Amino acid sequence: MASQAFPDDFEWGASTSAYQIEGSVRADGRGESIWDRYSHTPRNVLNGDTGDVACDHYVRWRDDIDLMRELQLDAYRFSIAWPRIIATGTSAVNEAGLDFYERLVDGLLAAGIAPFPTLYHWDLPQPLQDAGGWTNRATIDRFLDIVDVVTRRLGDRVPNWMTINEPLIAGHFGHSLGVMAPGGRSWTDGLAASHHLLLAHGRAVEVVRGNVDGAKVGIVLNSMRAIPASDSQSDADAAERWDGIANRFYLQAIAGNGYPDDIHDLMAEHMPAIHDRDMSVIATPTDFLGVNYHAPMYVSAGQEPTGVSFAAPPPDVKTTDAGWPIQPDVLLDTLRRIHSVYYPGSIYISVNGAAIDDPDPESGRVRDPRRIDYLAGHLDAVWRAIGDGVPVKGYFAWPLMDNFEWSQGYSKRFGLVHVDYATQTRTIKDSGRWYASVADGNELTSTAR
Repeated sequence: MASQAFPDDFEWGASTSAYQIEGSVRADGRGESIWDRYSHTPRNVLNGDTGDVACDHYVRWRDDIDLMRELQLDAYRFSIAWPRIIATGTSAVNEAGLDFYERLVDGLLAAGIAPFPTLYHWDLPQPLQDAGGWTNRATIDRFLDIVDVVTRRLGDRVPNWMTINEPLIAGHFGHSLGVMAPGGRSWTDGLAASHHLLLAHGRAVEVVRGNVDGAKVGIVLNSMRAIPASDSQSDADAAERWDGIANRFYLQAIAGNGYPDDIHDLMAEHMPAIHDRDMSVIATPTDFLGVNYHAPMYVSAGQEPTGVSFAAPPPDVKTTDAGWPIQPDVLLDTLRRIHSVYYPGSIYISVNGAAIDDPDPESGRVRDPRRIDYLAGHLDAVWRAIGDGVPVKGYFAWPLMDNFEWSQGYSKRFGLVHVDYATQTRTIKDSGRWYASVADGNELTSTAR
């Protein structure tokens, strides 16, 4: 039987984020975030869904750690809810919020699971947004406040830290395209937010290292490989522009090469003020890069200022039930490119998963063979990348459990674990049990697919 063994020290994990799973949005002194405000604003989220209850993880975290043990996880990536720690962004530290994450970390360690906290996963306190949010350079200092508080409390037990999750989404999808919180539609604001998020990352790296002995710290970027929707030169040019906006803008800056000249020229009238040393701060050396990957984007020529429109994939390309193309080879190409062009010391696949319209649990089982095939194909891509010398150190399936999927609400299920939102009953899916067998054996086998 053919097998594909992973390195002995490869880490198998799963990811979540606070607003998507925790619920208890008014408990124990938690303040309002931009996602609370955005989701409660009519027509922003499908079916009017909110994260008010989500997966009730704030209450059920012990049971969820038990699930992680069943899934044979080595590591768990979660995020710190900023409004739980400093409710308004400028108020006093909320000890009850810190206590929650301390209990979670201690529970994970007792279960033999390494915590990988993310310090910002889009839940900016609403009062900071009212003062300009990430378009306001002062927000960087407020972010450093929470980074300092959290790493001082947990740093004696947690060496691995992720600073910012997907500045592209928080920046442009939240400020330029209006499809995520806070819902802005200004490319000027989107570029300012993106620049300030990258600066916040660079400055946070030094805070983490100052507070945590032996810290390993990195940023998480999402890969949105741009594929031309046709053979036309105009679509090829659009793909190059989107690659610059979505990928090269962030990768090149953190690698120490500034923002791409072509994107600077394209977006000149929208570019933010760049102060002395900004780019060197953004390029502060890190220990790893987190790569979030679901699917490539098909693009065609579109309207200004970017000249890009999003297009459907060709009919012969398989898709998830969110309509996203399933193309594992794009992940392989992405990892090769990042390694050969930008040279991060190590890489973690920090998000990878698929929306599948799962059947309801039957006799304690959820049959989801398409998700197994998706995961197997992408793990095969990771294994091949490692064979090519790409330093991938771990893989975090997205997500641990079905949850609030941002603007799609509860309409899409990605999880390894099924959640009945009415009863909060958890059921490990076939994909979760398959993933546990892969993690336990540290290898893919021909029969697994």
